[in-house]
Amino acid sequence: MKIAVVALGKIGLPLAVQFASKGHEVIGVDVNEQVVELVNAGQEPFPGEDQLQEKLAEAVQKGLLRATTDYGQAIPDAEAVVLVVPLFVDEEARPDFGWMDGATTELAKHLTTGTLVSYETTLPVGTTRTRWKPMLEEGSGLTEGQDFHLVFSPERVLTGRVFADLRKYPKLIGALSPAGADAAREFYEAVLDFDDRPDLGRGNGVWDLGSAEASEMAKLAETTYRDVNIGLANEFARYAGGHGIDIYQVIEASNSQPYSHIHRPGIAVGGHCIPVYPRLYLWNDPAAEIVRTARAVNADMPAFAVGLLEEAHGDLTGQTVAVLGAAYRGGVKETAFSGVFAAVGALRERGATVLVHDPLYQDAELEKLGFAPFHLGEPADAAVIQTDHAEYRDLAPEQIPGIRSLVDGRNITDPSRWTAVQRRVIGQPADQG
Repeated sequence: MKIAVVALGKIGLPLAVQFASKGHEVIGVDVNEQVVELVNAGQEPFPGEDQLQEKLAEAVQKGLLRATTDYGQAIPDAEAVVLVVPLFVDEEARPDFGWMDGATTELAKHLTTGTLVSYETTLPVGTTRTRWKPMLEEGSGLTEGQDFHLVFSPERVLTGRVFADLRKYPKLIGALSPAGADAAREFYEAVLDFDDRPDLGRGNGVWDLGSAEASEMAKLAETTYRDVNIGLANEFARYAGGHGIDIYQVIEASNSQPYSHIHRPGIAVGGHCIPVYPRLYLWNDPAAEIVRTARAVNADMPAFAVGLLEEAHGDLTGQTVAVLGAAYRGGVKETAFSGVFAAVGALRERGATVLVHDPLYQDAELEKLGFAPFHLGEPADAAVIQTDHAEYRDLAPEQIPGIRSLVDGRNITDPSRWTAVQRRVIGQPADQG
């Protein structure tokens, strides 16, 4: 097949590489000329994605993958077009379709008969049918269901492990017609491989959910569930820590039977997915108070962690505090919705001098984010662990000379190393932390 992938970001590029690895001719479209140049040179534009560099180099060397900024080179006569263009959401849960509208408009100009168009960007329910279908029909002069097929098939992968997740999880599809569903199933079965999953009643593979709306809601539901679950865990943790209870023992005990799946509490919920998609759901369903409350609880956790530090340390005015970790999660160089921003803001509001450390970021990169860099080995009065980087698991007070207080926002440090320091963990009693 000839396949076009629109947007060669941290999901789109691995998808393009995956499709090429199955022997198909893939053309990637991206507005960033530097990304296009690097891809055509067989060089990954961003680090940290397992197997991407070797798979990308092989696909380019074999002539199965190339990139362009020109939709006119990629879209005409493609048997399938997959879009993974970013969608942004503001704090009031209003989606900004600007980039996706622009990509859809350009796609429509060059769309030809017989193409399957698949949107993989997470969307509010109803977007595929009520927004993309009319835009594509108007811009192309073609009729959906007759001249081309439209499907929504959400990506369900995490950056850093995209290729493994593509094999591990069923590929969900939801089309606007039975013929579109057949086309989507045939396409994804030709470009993906699936691990054996005897735990799944339907077996692993392509799952047709019957409509674009069901497929859109499935992605919102699975991610919103995680946000609500973490919000509940954080509520439990805040209560337990103030009443002499270790929430981690409680969670382990509760999850020892199959009906409880309580997640871990922590200082922040970050990334492109969990903080964002519940707001997309709220855009569809503003009466969903459980979702709204969980989002508010999770958004407040950086400030709560700073409050724990203040309780342990005392007045933070004029104190030097190191925030350890700018990334939203360990091992990933990405700050989207990271708790570092709220944590630094809460510390500054209390008069602290705040420095930030992250093993994945250079000083200039931290400064560009608005942070003063910190280096292990330099003195500080207190520290807050914001990211569960592996490098912090063996952290010791000697690496932060003068430290008197630590809030381990991820519960990853060894408490036996911190007996001479006021150490606090969300969800543990003060004397235990």
